[in-house]
Amino acid sequence: MKGFFAASLAAFAATASAGDYCGQWDSTTVGKYIVYNNLWGKGDATSGSQCTGVTSSGGSNLAWHTNWSWQGGFAKVKSYANANLLFTPKQINSIKSIPSTWKWQITHSGPIVADISYDLFTSPTTSTKDNAYEIMIWLSALGGAGPISSTGSPIASVVVAGIPFKLYKGINGNTVVYSFVVHKSATNFNADLKEFFNYLVKNQKFPANQYLTTVQAGTEPFSGTNVKFTTSAYSVSVN
Repeated sequence: MKGFFAASLAAFAATASAGDYCGQWDSTTVGKYIVYNNLWGKGDATSGSQCTGVTSSGGSNLAWHTNWSWQGGFAKVKSYANANLLFTPKQINSIKSIPSTWKWQITHSGPIVADISYDLFTSPTTSTKDNAYEIMIWLSALGGAGPISSTGSPIASVVVAGIPFKLYKGINGNTVVYSFVVHKSATNFNADLKEFFNYLVKNQKFPANQYLTTVQAGTEPFSGTNVKFTTSAYSVSVN
């Protein structure tokens, strides 16, 4: 079994497109985005690899992809390949809108555990080193993937931007994590992300004077084989 998996990984690695990057912290900057490979949890895997690349870009629009196989490390995230927006941090109460579109698809061989999600951080200052809150917006939860949660149960069922979500709350170190988990995979997403903050400020006592410091969109793999995640159209801005 081990020998078969090693052989399949070799075949998988050979499919990486020219220009793709496979190093743990490799990235490339394209316009107003940094596209990270970001294999931050690879140490929890018994075996695996991942390569990421940019397909095309123009103006605010970006197309990118990541291919991965990860095994072992049950319930542990192995990476977060993502498109990170370059912008000046702004206080939530001064942001007018955060319009975003995201069209994506995912294919795989056999069982998969993963999520496709936005990851946003806020801080009491403009520094990303002082992040106090993490807001995740899950557009898909595959194979039983679940968010950080203090109880394992949602604290609310909400509709934001016309889409039903279950809201979870948990703690990761010193950071409070809110996760909006969609009921049904949203592969063609178009919404104002500011609406999620509006809900939190109104209903969860979220401090509106926090600074939005990070806006990322990508996928978190737990396990799976020959997975291909493709973003054909992505854009986001902070206004």
